[in-house]
Amino acid sequence: MTRLVIGISGASGFPLAVRLLEELKKKPEIETHLVYTHGAVLTAKAESGYEAEDIKRLATVCYDNENIGAAIASGTFQTAGMIILPCSMKTVSGIANGYSDNLLLRAADVTIKEQRKLVLAVRENPLSSVHLENMLKLSRIPGVFLMPPMLSYYHAHETLEDMERQIVGRLMQPFGIETEGFQRWN
Repeated sequence: MTRLVIGISGASGFPLAVRLLEELKKKPEIETHLVYTHGAVLTAKAESGYEAEDIKRLATVCYDNENIGAAIASGTFQTAGMIILPCSMKTVSGIANGYSDNLLLRAADVTIKEQRKLVLAVRENPLSSVHLENMLKLSRIPGVFLMPPMLSYYHAHETLEDMERQIVGRLMQPFGIETEGFQRWN
């Protein structure tokens, strides 16, 4: 069983987090450990109508973001790494500056200190110099992947779902997880 920590912050893009968790649910060998912020709950409701209870059902295990003593806050809890989707600039700043005042940030901090893979689907537009400096700091850490959820048009996708599947497939690539419908460049 492979454990993968999934974080959801309050940035726009909640439907992509749903798509990621749905794809991972199709993989019985993957156990998802979910933590999400209060902002994620607000964004989920605005973008999809999801309530907190709906979010919890998407994962194998779900943690309260205030529970700083949860399993995913410890380096001895073995995981393959963590994906934060979407990843707000507040979350980027917390991670980049070692400010772990909640479980989502602590889990990311643990992922870095244990030299596991950390994929950040950063969301903001436009980017300020502060955002860029924090992302530059993170980009220099081995195992950290800054992967904004960019649409790709070269595969001639026909639907929004096709594009979402491509984004989610790309985010799972650092972990070697294949997804149905993901198209590679030939």
